[in-house]
Amino acid sequence: MVAQRTEKDSLGDREVPADVYWGIQTLRGRENYPVSGLRASTHLVRAYALLKLAAVRANVELKGLDERRGKALAQAAQEMAEGRFDHEFPIDVFQAGAGVSFHMNVNEVLTNRALEILGLARGDYRDVSPNDHVNRGQSTNDTFPSAAQVAVLLALRELRPAVVSLAVSLERKAQEFRAFAKAGRTHLKDAMPVTLGAEFRAYAMALERVLEALPTVERALCEIPLGGSAVGTGINSVAGFRSRAVEEYASLTGLALVPGRDAFETMQSRHALGFASAWLRTLALELIRIANDLRLLASGPYTGLDEIRVPEIQPGSSIMPGKVNPSAAECLNMIAFHVVGADAATALAVQAGQLEINVMMPLAAFEVLFSAEILTNYLPVFARTCIDGLIANGPQLEVYLLESGALATVLTPKLGYLKVAELVHESQSTGTSVKELLLEHRLLTAAEIEELLGAAALLKLTEPVR
Repeated sequence: MVAQRTEKDSLGDREVPADVYWGIQTLRGRENYPVSGLRASTHLVRAYALLKLAAVRANVELKGLDERRGKALAQAAQEMAEGRFDHEFPIDVFQAGAGVSFHMNVNEVLTNRALEILGLARGDYRDVSPNDHVNRGQSTNDTFPSAAQVAVLLALRELRPAVVSLAVSLERKAQEFRAFAKAGRTHLKDAMPVTLGAEFRAYAMALERVLEALPTVERALCEIPLGGSAVGTGINSVAGFRSRAVEEYASLTGLALVPGRDAFETMQSRHALGFASAWLRTLALELIRIANDLRLLASGPYTGLDEIRVPEIQPGSSIMPGKVNPSAAECLNMIAFHVVGADAATALAVQAGQLEINVMMPLAAFEVLFSAEILTNYLPVFARTCIDGLIANGPQLEVYLLESGALATVLTPKLGYLKVAELVHESQSTGTSVKELLLEHRLLTAAEIEELLGAAALLKLTEPVR
């Protein structure tokens, strides 16, 4: 039988397992919201721990908390920030509105560890209280969104190098493939030639452009409501707490955190989480497009384009021997699809704020953090298992290039649009190449045809506009 301890809150007494640091309100949260089995991101745990450490230091400095309790709570918060209590957060990500359950989970773990440090029994909140001391001058309403925004900043800090690594891999392939001229395609129909390298350089550039927007998102996330307490008035906080706590939080995290320009607006609006989610969605949409192109270019090998070959990372079929699929790109698609869906959920949560608070912020925080996590985890793997091992199928690229009727476009300055269109249609109906028809109809000399449609001319056609 598991040993129990008795704890008391405003609703009464309950038995809590004696060996845990969480307490009675966490117990109620576990019982009330057995939804998904999903738990909060460790980024949120770290962010909340550092927030509480900042608050403790500010309160001690401003005489809102005595040094004895403050020292014990500061040690507990530091230990939490180091990951010591990651297993002590059983609250489901779908929980009470605003994140009250998770916030009290944080407060109880810190309280019980502080009691232990002081040589007192866990669960005896007469000397150190989750509400009166850990939560001095604070509310779920200002701490949860502040911790959530810092958690997202920490997650984006990890995601950035993952995106960069993929962009670098794409750029390396762009250099490797720069001499492979190929048929371009618009509307999935033959178009003017490009190089395989140019296609991959464009993929890398797309990711670079997405990254260029990230600092704007980060600046929005750095403006936090900490110190606003329940509704933005700072009720029950000591004078100067807001500015001092945010300053300390910025120092602890290494982030450029600042108090919200309007204390009431930063309590009401969760636009910064929506901004971050929209950025992740934009990244996901580019990744989907790139993955789809790779799957298309690698289709076949006998009945598709077969212009590139993907690394053979696993058998592609349980029934068809020798089949190789673009499995890494398929996985990337699924991840990115989830990010797009998470953005829709986040958008609904962000618009659901009412008057002085948005109670749906736990959902927004979870979706943004989970999206950042799965992208961070997989993008370097995708770069390694897919992009780095791609091979250009030179012979197939050349066949499609030379067979493309779109090349006749270069003849329009000499022959006119309508005449060239007639040649293209005749070529398609008879199977005779445009080059042969030019000679047959004595429209151009062999030398003129070579000048316009020869190998050197075709490579020149792939150069980007200057």
